[in-house]
Amino acid sequence: MSNISGLLLVGHGRMGRLVEAHCGEYGFRVAAILDRAAADRAPDRRVQSWDGIDVAIDFSTPSALRMHLPLVCDAGVDLVIGTTGLDDDRAAIRERTERAGIGVVLAPNFSIGANVLEALTATAAQLFRAQPTYGAWLHEMHHAAKRDAPSGTARLLVRAMEDVGYRSPVNVVATRAGSHPGWHTVGFDGPADAVTLSHAVRDRAVFARGALEAARWVRGRRGWFTMRDVLGLPADPAGE
Repeated sequence: MSNISGLLLVGHGRMGRLVEAHCGEYGFRVAAILDRAAADRAPDRRVQSWDGIDVAIDFSTPSALRMHLPLVCDAGVDLVIGTTGLDDDRAAIRERTERAGIGVVLAPNFSIGANVLEALTATAAQLFRAQPTYGAWLHEMHHAAKRDAPSGTARLLVRAMEDVGYRSPVNVVATRAGSHPGWHTVGFDGPADAVTLSHAVRDRAVFARGALEAARWVRGRRGWFTMRDVLGLPADPAGE
């Protein structure tokens, strides 16, 4: 058991339970769970039980992350953040974790395929930026209960295009219906032809597996990282 790392789950909803179900495959065991119920039961003992925890994975909400982040930082636990809708808090989160000297991987989407799509989208945008007759569009679909629209992944894809100098407008359409876990298509449409890049999720476990891969990678590192770093993809031109 000496090679098994302790994992803290921040949030224990659908994604937290998927992480728990698959953590053993990545050399982790769930050593503690930090959610609203746990905080209500023992508000003063949330950190004492974290001995032996190496990494935390957060799939909660922006408000919950704001509440729990100081505890994670004070405990010196490396952190993987899968919570979306953090645009307004991103700079403050980065500053707080850098002061704590911990390693952080933040990503709006932990699917390996979605992150490869981001890299491919950036390359395509770089090639199409000098072709003004082509217009760019993005269509994404998620289940009806997903709160943010456009999703963090959609915003990431648009930012990837902008970061390589693509200046034409990108028409973004977000569909929220049914129970689909995630589908994104980026297109460049010209007068006589079109190029499309697409990624579809078939099983939400792909997000848990990606987060656990990130947790295994960030353990013992220091600094601010994305899934590009974890997967060894080309660096983000914006340095994020």
